[in-house]
Amino acid sequence: MDAKPNDAAPDRRDFLRTCARWAALAFIGWAGGRQLLRRRARVSGSWCRADCADCASADGCGLGAAPRLPRVSRLDAVWQLDPAKCIQCGRCATNCVLAQSAVKCFHTHAMCGYCKLCFGYFQPDAAELSSAGENQLCPTGAIRRKFIEDPYYEYTIDNDLCIGCGKCVKGCNTFGNGSLYLQVRHDLCLNCNECSIARNCPADAFTRLPADRPYMLKGS
Repeated sequence: MDAKPNDAAPDRRDFLRTCARWAALAFIGWAGGRQLLRRRARVSGSWCRADCADCASADGCGLGAAPRLPRVSRLDAVWQLDPAKCIQCGRCATNCVLAQSAVKCFHTHAMCGYCKLCFGYFQPDAAELSSAGENQLCPTGAIRRKFIEDPYYEYTIDNDLCIGCGKCVKGCNTFGNGSLYLQVRHDLCLNCNECSIARNCPADAFTRLPADRPYMLKGS
């Protein structure tokens, strides 16, 4: 008598192949999610993509209150400025070893009031609330003012023009809500063993942070 074909064996092989495919897909998904989470740093209550390739400005990335952040070199620790201690003395602009300071103004838009009269933008004795150069507080014109709708205006920072003098930060913190503040840009900083700005900072506002958490950002 001829033996009956074993139909169960192919079914088992198909089942095992299907399970293996699903297991492989699950592993790929898990690995991808883990890598994404590793690329996001939890900083001052806001998620930021601190190593995103396209992150070259502080215009806001839509992930929360944090500005967009530049790449960070693969180091153990980096220098950073604590906004809570900063007194806007102006030395960040003059004491950096770079020709143009690595300290730049950051703007947390979620904290901003989008005011028509911005104390970080206008001279205290401005003749009118216009974008004319003589009315602006920034000596290099690094703050851009854009009309949104009456009476709201948006203010963004041109980092190529910002010299880190802190004049806008001082005005915003004295009379506004503090949405402007200074931070060391780590795509520019040389991360000297002894930071010349930190050595001359009268408020002792510079500190060393882990390279995977290199910014001290203000939350919403």
